[in-house]
Formats: sequence, structure tokens, C-alpha cells
Amino acid sequence: MWFVFALLSAIFAALTSILAKIGIEGVNSNLATAIRTVVVVLMAWGMVFLTNTQGGISSIEKKS
Repeated sequence: MWFVFALLSAIFAALTSILAKIGIEGVNSNLATAIRTVVVVLMAWGMVFLTNTQGGISSIEKKS
């Protein structure tokens, strides 16, 4: 199962890089970075919900 997650991670990292080079041409670099960051955050939260680990948020201590 972890192999699948690692493979998906590599694929999405490659897609992010490719889209950064061809898909956001002519856009301010700060805006392009913000757009890529939103995509990464959405994918990360998608993995949290896919693995059903969102319940662990309440167990994070304030010091963390």
C-alpha cells in the first residue's frame, strides 16, 4: 500500500513541476507559487481524508 502512495507522490511531484513550466507561463512568479502551494495542500488533505486519519488532529499538543 505504501508503494502506491510513494508512486502517486512521485507522479504528483512530476506533474507539479511540469505544470509549473508550461501551464503557468507569463504569470507572476509569486502568484504561480501560491497556486502550486494550494494544489499541494489540497492533495495533502486529500491523502489525510483518504487514509481516514483526520481524527488525529485533536491529539496534537499545543506545544507541537
